[in-house]
Amino acid sequence: MKSNLLKYEKELYKNNIKLIAGVDEAGRGPLVGPVVAAAVILPVNYKLEGLNDSKQLSEKKREEYYKILQKEALSIGVGIVSAKEIDEINILEASRKAMYIALNNLDLKPEYILSDAMSLNDLDIPSKPIIHGDALSLSIAAASVVAKVTRDHIMYEMDLRHPEYNFKKHKGYPTKEHLEKIKKYGIFDEYRKTYKPVKQLLQEAVYEKN
Repeated sequence: MKSNLLKYEKELYKNNIKLIAGVDEAGRGPLVGPVVAAAVILPVNYKLEGLNDSKQLSEKKREEYYKILQKEALSIGVGIVSAKEIDEINILEASRKAMYIALNNLDLKPEYILSDAMSLNDLDIPSKPIIHGDALSLSIAAASVVAKVTRDHIMYEMDLRHPEYNFKKHKGYPTKEHLEKIKKYGIFDEYRKTYKPVKQLLQEAVYEKN
């Protein structure tokens, strides 16, 4: 484990702050499905070899760490905001809302919040946004793994309902394959209608009808 991954946490431990929630989200970029946030409170001076930003880990490793964190974290909260709401309030606000929901779903009240780059000002708990926090704070790295695995599981379920889109592979991101699939099969309710490739497709469909 990178030795500085507890740097922010250790500064807080010095002030006798021990219940620190790391918060992160997954799923800002996909064209379909919800954005998912997680809040994780780890034990003081927690160590988990190799735990890092979920984007740096293989799917297999993320699943392993997810299972360990479910057992060893002091508390985990998850927040999910649907595609419909992303279209209504925009992805930034939907990500922030998912983080608030995740924090509310913790069964321990944190004394401090470390978030991945997101300012969370509407709370009675002090917080610090850290740019690239998922690579710099163990608490945020843990949250990034929980958020990513939770969202992946949602996409596996969606894949069972709509196997023709191959969601289990691209998870809804705008890959070449995914864009070809939506051109072929169209879109359904869980697509984000305000996202450019989806918006374009809808406009083309309207134009074709006319």
